[in-house]
Amino acid sequence: MSSFTPAGRRYSVRVIVLSLLYCALLLPAVYAFKHHLVSGALAWVAAILPALPIIGVFAAIGLYLVEEKDEYQRMLTVRQTLWASGIMLSLATVWGFLESFDMVSHIPAYYASVIWFGGLGIGGCVNKLTFGGFGGRG
Repeated sequence: MSSFTPAGRRYSVRVIVLSLLYCALLLPAVYAFKHHLVSGALAWVAAILPALPIIGVFAAIGLYLVEEKDEYQRMLTVRQTLWASGIMLSLATVWGFLESFDMVSHIPAYYASVIWFGGLGIGGCVNKLTFGGFGGRG
């Protein structure tokens, strides 16, 4: 997402705030579970809270696509998200079959987001190589 446009700057601020919130929620949750400080309904809340800022980042990407007036910047971002989605869905499908046949061990589902964000980086590199811009930065 281009930080040189007003929509890109708003996106950057949103992601920074959400990233800080993620850290602020994850660290106490990890501590609370490690030290057995939560149980019952509170444990559910503590486990779900760190996921909310990550969901917020997905929403921030969607808002960026709606708010960005530059069609070229939007196209680069759409390409980037399509690469990320294709990579993540492909890996999840292959891993799911391997796991079903007991060929690999289980991986926690939250790694899907980690891989998807890595796919954004790959999509940005593809954009750079094919269009000369990293998801709007170029």
